[in-house]
Amino acid sequence: MDTQTTHPRRWWALLVLAAAQFMVIMDTSIIGVALPKMQEDLGFSPGDLQWVFNAYVIAFGGLLLLGGRLSDLLGARRVFSAGWVVLIAGSVVAAAAQNAWVEVVGRAVQGVGGALIAPAAMTLLMILFAHDPKELGKAMALYGAAAPAGGTAGVFLGGVFTEWLSWQWIFIIYIPIGLATLAAAKLLPEVAGRRGAVDVLGAAAVTAGLALAVFAVVRAPEVGWGSTGTVLQLTGAAALLLLFFVIQKSVREPLMPLGIWRVPRLGSANLAMALLGAAWIPMWYFLNLYLQQVLGYGAFASGAALLPMTGLLMVFMTLITAKLLARFGAKPLIAGGLFVLALGLLWLSAVEPTGTFVVDVLPASLVAALGMSLAYIPTMMAALSGAPQEQAGLASGIVNTTYQVGSALGLAALTALATSQGAGRLGDAAALTDGFRAAFLGAAAIAAVGGALTLAAMRGERGPAAGGSPQAVDGADTKVAA
Repeated sequence: MDTQTTHPRRWWALLVLAAAQFMVIMDTSIIGVALPKMQEDLGFSPGDLQWVFNAYVIAFGGLLLLGGRLSDLLGARRVFSAGWVVLIAGSVVAAAAQNAWVEVVGRAVQGVGGALIAPAAMTLLMILFAHDPKELGKAMALYGAAAPAGGTAGVFLGGVFTEWLSWQWIFIIYIPIGLATLAAAKLLPEVAGRRGAVDVLGAAAVTAGLALAVFAVVRAPEVGWGSTGTVLQLTGAAALLLLFFVIQKSVREPLMPLGIWRVPRLGSANLAMALLGAAWIPMWYFLNLYLQQVLGYGAFASGAALLPMTGLLMVFMTLITAKLLARFGAKPLIAGGLFVLALGLLWLSAVEPTGTFVVDVLPASLVAALGMSLAYIPTMMAALSGAPQEQAGLASGIVNTTYQVGSALGLAALTALATSQGAGRLGDAAALTDGFRAAFLGAAAIAAVGGALTLAAMRGERGPAAGGSPQAVDGADTKVAA
């Protein structure tokens, strides 16, 4: 099919897809600045506050593979539009919540919407631009740039809405934008579905297993790691995740055919991505709390304080990382990025109760952002590089799921650590700082372990220094990410 002839408005369609990517990523960052105010208004305990973030991440990460499968079976444009309807519904519930657990339900529904939108958007992008590698490269660059742009906008808008309107506006904003995106979806190509089965049982098992694991880790500091409840919950989570793999091996059309793991470097890249998320997202979460609960920043000032970090991310990821990837290959950038992230987190672990933004936060956060900028795109490319074309979508879904799962489990574990070290004592700056220091130090250890495991596990890297082509990253053409 001549995509260029069939879709003359493909660049306008790309704007719709990039807007979707922008909003899905913004949904994970806009929440951070508003957390202290939501905690106060809705009665979250310090340990349970993370569920405002984790409910979205678990639903999003746990259902991404199912979203991709539904996109194949029902048609990508149809699933894309359905995802926006679900996201709008979740936004209404989250904005109207009067207690903590209704808020969590709203966030989970938003995550379900995101899990439908993201894989359908990628499928539509490939349909629109696969006819021309140069156009595909430009389209991927613009689509990729929407992610850090969404993160940056989320931090800023979260501060604006929380400071001068109310935290409810961080959800209300999705309603008009979602309706506008639904109206613009007519620019997207109509894609016919195909016959096939939906592995609902597998999707339920993996999502329930992840949710139970996170719940157990969150509650363990309160009830005890050796308590009967914690042991049973962790055992149940392991059983559900084992059941997921058994289902994938036995059903005719699984969500995740296990043969995909024979793709070179997919396993090591996913391990790196999980640890990257487990270090980066907790840093973002606790840095927001430190700025507001210890340094006394308002919501807008806290959001503005994080703009230099998100600005560096956006500029570096869109303009520099792809060039470094073409020159050095994925492995040194992934390992180096994780080590740089660990250095920034280690620096943040020295924050003081009487600290200042310029001394305690700004330089360390920029170092951490540099590490994330170096590692994220190369990790994604390494995961996709060895997959045959017919499995590229599956490989993309797996690595995105891994990042979300790592984020949720890392945040749960480090929240437990921070709470045990004093982060639950609101109003006590010294105790709060002790808890946040412990979280930053734990995140630094996770990132450092990720860097070391990347060096040990990611074999066969081919870069210019080893005689590989400057255009090759483990055999992948980096023009797609340029």
